[in-house]
Amino acid sequence: MNRNDATKQFHGGGDPLAELIDSGAPVELPTPDTDVPMVSRSVRLPLETYERVRAAADARGIGVTTLMRQWIEAGLAELDDSATVSLADVRRALAALSRPTAA
Repeated sequence: MNRNDATKQFHGGGDPLAELIDSGAPVELPTPDTDVPMVSRSVRLPLETYERVRAAADARGIGVTTLMRQWIEAGLAELDDSATVSLADVRRALAALSRPTAA
């Protein structure tokens, strides 16, 4: 059955629709990459901001969504004083503090 026939059958309703659904081949859904349930939300960003976020994610070798999730979690941790930071972040902060500044 082609797309046009399927669309007509869908809009017509009735038992033929159920038969159409039953005749479809089963598909396997992708396995989630986490055991934690996730919620998808849309965020509108200025293009320049998004490009900066994408560049920061690329520099870290991670996806934009992963980086945004890390930033949100870090911001929330600051609000409730339950901050957990990575050792790499601590080392970067200490290295920045130990660099002499130009006067």
